[in-house]
Amino acid sequence: MTTRGRALRLTAISTLVVLGLTGFSTSRHGHGGDGGGGCSSSSQDHDSSSSSSGGGDAYKDDGDTYTTGGTGHHDYDDDTYDDDTGSGSGGTTATPEPATAELLTCATESAPYATVEITNPNDRAYTFPVTVFFKDAAGTTTADSREEPTVPPRTTTKVRVPLDDTTTPDHCELDDPNPQPLP
Repeated sequence: MTTRGRALRLTAISTLVVLGLTGFSTSRHGHGGDGGGGCSSSSQDHDSSSSSSGGGDAYKDDGDTYTTGGTGHHDYDDDTYDDDTGSGSGGTTATPEPATAELLTCATESAPYATVEITNPNDRAYTFPVTVFFKDAAGTTTADSREEPTVPPRTTTKVRVPLDDTTTPDHCELDDPNPQPLP
């Protein structure tokens, strides 16, 4: 290799090292024609009053915040890790509360279904399992049936749980008066 080739190679390596140490990069997030990275962003505030204070200027680049302090210290805040969980999933999700289910009517010969009123206390719609046991006079379960209604947020809905048996029950019972939402 010639002396000139070594000099060019050394200059290129030196430039990359200096750029790497100062926090500049050739591109950010794969936007190669973006005008470079680091402090070169189309959303920079080029107002002279902000750069003369020396107290810390913030630049926004594709969802990242780049802050320079008065001492030349650089802080990066990547939006991928800017939530409580650190995983980029948008934060934690609250555990949904169970519904309140109430048996209104049992199946009869003319209406072969039980009617259940179910209340969703949550801020979003959920599907809740509702199981009714149809029983004879001795308390023995002769049939059971399950429905899975989706109940809108903070709403009470009536659900018909059909009796698939020809025998009319003496009474009905709910399996769970506080069903958990299905996943």
